[in-house]
Amino acid sequence: MTAPVNHTPRWLVFLIDIAICLFSICFAYFVRFEFRFNEFVIESLKTVIPLLLFVRALSFIIFRTYAGLIRYTSAKDSERIFIVVTVGSIVLTIINLVYFQYYKVLIIPNSILVIDFFITSIILIGSRLAVKALYYSLFSASSEKESIIIYGAEQFASIVKNTLDRDSGTNFSVMAFIDPFDKNEGKKLEGISIYNSDKLEYLMQKYEISKLIIAIKNIDPVKRNRLVELCFQYNVKALNVPDVKTWINGVLSINQIKSIKIEELLERNPIVLDKQKISDDLKGRVVLITGAAGSIGSELVRQIAKFEPKKIILFDQAETPLYDLDLELRETILFFDFEVVIGSVTNSYRTRKVFEFFKPSIVFHAAAYKHVPMMENNPTEAIYNNVYGTKVISELAVEFGVDKFVMISTDKAVNPSSIMGASKRIAEIFIQTLNQNSTTRFITTRFGNVLGSNGSVIPRFKKQIEMGGPITITHPEITRFFMTIPEACQLVLEAGAMGNGGEIFIFDMGESVKIIDLAKKMIKLSGLVLGRDIQINFTGLRPGEKLYEELLNNTENTISTHHPQIMIARVCEHEPTAVFNQIDNLLEVLPKHKNFKLVSLMKEIIPEFESQNSIFEELDKNK
Repeated sequence: MTAPVNHTPRWLVFLIDIAICLFSICFAYFVRFEFRFNEFVIESLKTVIPLLLFVRALSFIIFRTYAGLIRYTSAKDSERIFIVVTVGSIVLTIINLVYFQYYKVLIIPNSILVIDFFITSIILIGSRLAVKALYYSLFSASSEKESIIIYGAEQFASIVKNTLDRDSGTNFSVMAFIDPFDKNEGKKLEGISIYNSDKLEYLMQKYEISKLIIAIKNIDPVKRNRLVELCFQYNVKALNVPDVKTWINGVLSINQIKSIKIEELLERNPIVLDKQKISDDLKGRVVLITGAAGSIGSELVRQIAKFEPKKIILFDQAETPLYDLDLELRETILFFDFEVVIGSVTNSYRTRKVFEFFKPSIVFHAAAYKHVPMMENNPTEAIYNNVYGTKVISELAVEFGVDKFVMISTDKAVNPSSIMGASKRIAEIFIQTLNQNSTTRFITTRFGNVLGSNGSVIPRFKKQIEMGGPITITHPEITRFFMTIPEACQLVLEAGAMGNGGEIFIFDMGESVKIIDLAKKMIKLSGLVLGRDIQINFTGLRPGEKLYEELLNNTENTISTHHPQIMIARVCEHEPTAVFNQIDNLLEVLPKHKNFKLVSLMKEIIPEFESQNSIFEELDKNK
């Protein structure tokens, strides 16, 4: 049986409430005068009933006690009714006292006011709760409910319970609240028992729980991961309540309670930024961001916009993503001090015009080709974009007196095994060397994979899961460092603000993650069973791909900074003339598209560059 769609009209609820008030005052007189009605009582009621009903009706209209659905009455609704009845009784008492001052007689005996107050409160609240109980007993008898536990025992958790009651009807049954702070065990919330966190596993087994809803704000990432692991163990689906800011008109909807995302399981504690230092660095200045339409570039735009720059120049050759970012800035972020410029960092004429016209003070260089297998097959383009493009933009930065130039690099530049990684390492060397004799401060930031970026492993796995599989992984032992896009960009801004020039900043990427473990978690979060619903296939390492990534090479070590998650790589300086000559030689061969010659020159610039799973491995045999 399903619940009816129609509900009791509001005017009818209002009239029933007035009828309850009429009964209450009559019954109060009946009790006060020992169940006997005489002429005095009847005459008194002729005056009292109109007055009392007028006051009660007015208070009901003002506080809209009739507006809610009776079958979803919550503790908050009961509290509001109690307050409304109290207000009405106080108003009647005041009228009584004023009347007594003038006529030395009470309209309503005080004892009757007290009795009426209690009877009215009890019947108004009790009738609603009785209707709610009757509704659930009638319309949920034949329905199969899902047993749920809400992790949380405060107002946030109470809102979730009321949302489930209001939006989902009879599909869910909340069996328990879990108090993460272990302070309220034995108490009840919304009529449901509260338990300490150490009882969670026992309750999951006892009630055969199907879902756990995490309903606490700013939960510690480590604690969230433990909860999810426990859910995996008992085949329980973990759900998350979104931030209050995202609620529609301040009201939580059941459709907003979503499954935990894999990105959330890889999050760490929030990064503490020196916002004042970053603001001093960016406020009132013109900032140029290359690759502004990409995953990192666009997030840099969003975050820099908060620090009141004079203008942000969005420079990229991807038209559609730039258009989308333009709309987002205007319509969602409400930031308007920006200019969109379509162009490539390899177009020296176009790039020069950008510097001439906008005169940027700070450059964030995020434009790069990043896909390892594609660049392994197209080394000319990798060098053209990642090396020549960096050379163009950085030399213009020096020529036009840019104060600070921050380049986004990658952990694949460390002991590179691929064309992509090697091209980024050459770009690092070039700007470090340029820094030695320049007033522009050149800074490099180096980090691992970012979650959810275009073409990264998580969106790929999601697509494969949606298609029913299989999930493809190159090797069962392959691992990667991960960081969220906002995290990475926050650290880029922090490093950029603290940099004096010449540094390579590396970020604390946390623990390296096994890709197969990541895939297994994503399968479980999707409610699927590995081996039954979906398979994992191993395809072999791709050209240029490593099993493990590194943040430092064998000759580098680190220097700590004031920020615990940012370190400086201690790297050797290069002789400028030699570096510039080597890179010029590399770029001279570029138009000839002689791939083996190009890669051979790259290996001369970077002696530690050893190709893996690549046709260029034969170049390493003569080393």
